[in-house]
Amino acid sequence: MGSSIIKAQRGTKDILPSESFKWSFLENLIEKISLRFNFKKIRTPIFESTSLFDRSVGNQTDVVQKEMYTFFDKAKRSISLRPEGTASVARSVIEHSLFKNALPLKFFYVGTFYRYEKPQSGRFREFYQFGAEIFGSSLPEADIELILFAKSFFDELKIRNLLLKINSMGCSFCRESYNSAVYKYFNSKKSKICSVCLARLKKNPLRILDCKDEECRNLSENAPSILNFLCKSCCCHFESVKFYLDVLKIKYKIDSKIVRGLDYYNRTVFEFVNDEIGNQSAVCGGGRYDDLVEKLGGPFLPAIGFAIGIERLFLIMEKQKVEFKNFKTCDIYIANTSNEVKSTVVDLSFILKNKTKLICEYDILGRNLKSQIKYADKIKAKFVLVIGSKEITQGFAIAKDMNNKKTFNVSLKDAFLQDVLKIVK
Repeated sequence: MGSSIIKAQRGTKDILPSESFKWSFLENLIEKISLRFNFKKIRTPIFESTSLFDRSVGNQTDVVQKEMYTFFDKAKRSISLRPEGTASVARSVIEHSLFKNALPLKFFYVGTFYRYEKPQSGRFREFYQFGAEIFGSSLPEADIELILFAKSFFDELKIRNLLLKINSMGCSFCRESYNSAVYKYFNSKKSKICSVCLARLKKNPLRILDCKDEECRNLSENAPSILNFLCKSCCCHFESVKFYLDVLKIKYKIDSKIVRGLDYYNRTVFEFVNDEIGNQSAVCGGGRYDDLVEKLGGPFLPAIGFAIGIERLFLIMEKQKVEFKNFKTCDIYIANTSNEVKSTVVDLSFILKNKTKLICEYDILGRNLKSQIKYADKIKAKFVLVIGSKEITQGFAIAKDMNNKKTFNVSLKDAFLQDVLKIVK
């Protein structure tokens, strides 16, 4: 090894084989729940034009101002690694005219996202999210469908102590008067707010409500509530959402301080939170963004979505000792006693891998028989089949159960597959 070891960048991590089975388990469950709710997978690039996030997320948000990984490519175009998923999905809907298809459009995605933040428990600079989006419906039934989708996922994992918090951000009409009230409130306290929020005060005072500065957060506690400024239409929408949640007996808490950190949200916003993981309590966040598609150059297409942070989800699962289905170990290890029988071993292994669903291994390091058996034990092989010249001549070999040490005869001829499947399964 060289004198200088290159390590993974701060805020990123390797997912090693000892952990990757957990991710596979979770991704398989995501696919299963998504299929049940008839959401289709969409994959978008990890980098986009910076203007996409300026126009959607909002150039006054912390995400755009402080956290995006932005660079110029060789053609001097401003490119950013995606900090969230909704903007990219909306861009794809417009670019490919997906809005001309049968509505509603229902998508889900799992992927990596990037924000330059201080790494801490449950927060990385490269992080993973599972997200879902519904395009084409402005009705509260779509809000409920999405909330039920997220809840079903958590229920399937048997995660406890999750609280659903909801709020309404109103529409542009509501927010005009609300903006004025928030401006008036913070303007009277501008000597106490941070320098960043002082700049926000004139441009977008609502962003102060999302500030992470402790003094600003304390001041926000007594700021005016958006719920006192909702127009009749937005009020009816929010009441309908609450009605459905009550009918479905889904417990929730109204929290007027939930504003989410992105500019595109309107009307319903929600979070699933768990206090067992400290400050990063929101494991799922989402809401409506009815004007986003039109804002990005498409037609008016109301929509709602959520995102679940995978790393935070793992923290809760570990705290609550939620069991993962472990990855499969080697079913059968075929050991050889000499070089003369290696071709037979390789052939039999190939047959097993292609004709059955069994996991099969053989020696590729030139170990002696004793070392092969030790290796089979280390990788937790269920059975070991030893083959030498004698076994090939007599047409059968002995397979050993590595757990209870029982032995079984295995044909090396026509009945090979049947004999192996009989003992392994």
